[in-house]
Amino acid sequence: MKIFRYISASICLLTSILISAQNNIAEEVAWVVGDQPIWKSEIEEQYNNMQYEKTPIAGDPYCIIPEQIAIEKLYLHQADIDTVEVPNSSVVAEVDARLNFYITQLGSKEKMEQYFRKSMPEMREAMMEMVRNSYRVRQVQQSLTKDVKATPSDVRKYFDKLPSDSVPFVPTQVEVQIMTLNPVIPRQEIEDVKARLRDMADKVNKGESEFSTLAILYSEDKESAVRGGEIGFMGRGHLDPEYASVAFNLNDPKRVSKIVESQYGYHIIQLIEKRGDRINTRHILLRPKVSDNDLTIAVNRLDSIRTDMVDNKKFTFEQATLSLSQDKDTRNNRGIMVNPNTGTPRFEMSQLPQEVAKTVNDMQPGEVSKPFIMIDPKLNREVVAIVKLSERIPAHKANISDDYQTIKDMYEEKLRGDILRKWLEKKIKDTYVRIEDGWRNCEFTHKGWIKEAKSQPESDRKEVKDSSES
Repeated sequence: MKIFRYISASICLLTSILISAQNNIAEEVAWVVGDQPIWKSEIEEQYNNMQYEKTPIAGDPYCIIPEQIAIEKLYLHQADIDTVEVPNSSVVAEVDARLNFYITQLGSKEKMEQYFRKSMPEMREAMMEMVRNSYRVRQVQQSLTKDVKATPSDVRKYFDKLPSDSVPFVPTQVEVQIMTLNPVIPRQEIEDVKARLRDMADKVNKGESEFSTLAILYSEDKESAVRGGEIGFMGRGHLDPEYASVAFNLNDPKRVSKIVESQYGYHIIQLIEKRGDRINTRHILLRPKVSDNDLTIAVNRLDSIRTDMVDNKKFTFEQATLSLSQDKDTRNNRGIMVNPNTGTPRFEMSQLPQEVAKTVNDMQPGEVSKPFIMIDPKLNREVVAIVKLSERIPAHKANISDDYQTIKDMYEEKLRGDILRKWLEKKIKDTYVRIEDGWRNCEFTHKGWIKEAKSQPESDRKEVKDSSES
């Protein structure tokens, strides 16, 4: 589900809180929502940081920002009522990934701290709170809109009533079939990888090294490496079968598993904790390296298969895919690639893997490409591929017959937006809100923030102590 536009800027712009405000700002309360103040300094800091980040603001920031913060507080209040909890491992994983991204982009931890003018612990603390709040807001929204489902009749009626200038423009789309071969890796390369993993396992088992340290230094799963190899709590169905089979049989957190081969490479695993049918582990992944010679051999083999397919007509692309392709996701589906964003075989060019998009760009429907080398986005390793362009749909204004899924998604998004807007306006109506003078002259996105005096009897007001008393 998409994050709606009225989520707080502190959710959408996770970096905005990380840069300190340049000016000393006198503390005062701008808004009060329930018993929660929104401080002027909080608004000013977020505005300064959005300017620093060159983030566009569609309107008066002193109206938009406090309203967004207030909306977040309403969602978080509902999250408290619903006892919405977020696994700490998920929060830590996202924060670590973001911090690692900043370090990579800026060159070092020290340069990152200098850029954001905060220490690593300060950045981590701020981001932990914001990421956790972001997760909790999304969970409340998903709960409120979980029953949204449009029928074909509903979608057609919605489309028929759309003004002409509201009908979306659909960019060029393609449907692609793919066949891949994995280069043959020499046995010695595999043995070298296993020897490295055995050496690491021995060091951990003997207490000479920490598993997490070795994962940070050597694991080729970069996403988990920054967390010391930790992947978070997962059930069997979310793990590679070979990995799960070994991981769920581990019992001693101090011991390291045997070497596990999966479709991703070779692993050693360490148990962190079991909770019912879920398990949290850390791992070190190493992948045998593919040489240029191995790739050339695979390209030549696939070129020979293409010749028999296209020139000699010995078999079809679909038959070859079923028998020879090593792409597990497509080989039993005639090689048809499925867009993970829509669940359909249609891709915009930007949604395809870069090498595939470049190859099909100048192809005609029915044409089979020559072999090319690409990075498998799931396995993150080089494979050799050929593709067949099944269909090209030129850019056009959406219509119900060709773009049903696009229109259905658009309609369901509107339904979700309507539900959340009505929920918010009721929540605003039922919540004590005070907006101080100087902050009230705004055209707010939602109705009801400014209330008549009679609706706020003095006995019901929850005053907030000023900063000198806090």
